[in-house]
Amino acid sequence: MRCRVASLGELEPGSLRRVEPEGTAICLVRLNDGGVFAIGDECSHEDIELSDGDLDGDEVMCPAHGSCFDVRTGKPSGLPATAPVPTYPVHIDGDEVFVEIGD
Repeated sequence: MRCRVASLGELEPGSLRRVEPEGTAICLVRLNDGGVFAIGDECSHEDIELSDGDLDGDEVMCPAHGSCFDVRTGKPSGLPATAPVPTYPVHIDGDEVFVEIGD
């Protein structure tokens, strides 16, 4: 299902934002180069919202223990997290940002 989650104008470059389309917690990421990505908003190490963390290049850093997750793959780049977080396809239509969730 494709869900509208924001407009590009609402997403500052270098920002993280929590969205919950259809009850799915997603960390919406706008990189400094303007790219937009969507990953699960819960750290795979502990129940912490990644959208409360920081963006370091193309990785989201968990605010609790510093695990970093690649915004393209969801894979962690270091401990303590060892499992990836889910990723979601992002579609841009004009100024509107959509995320694909579910089947």
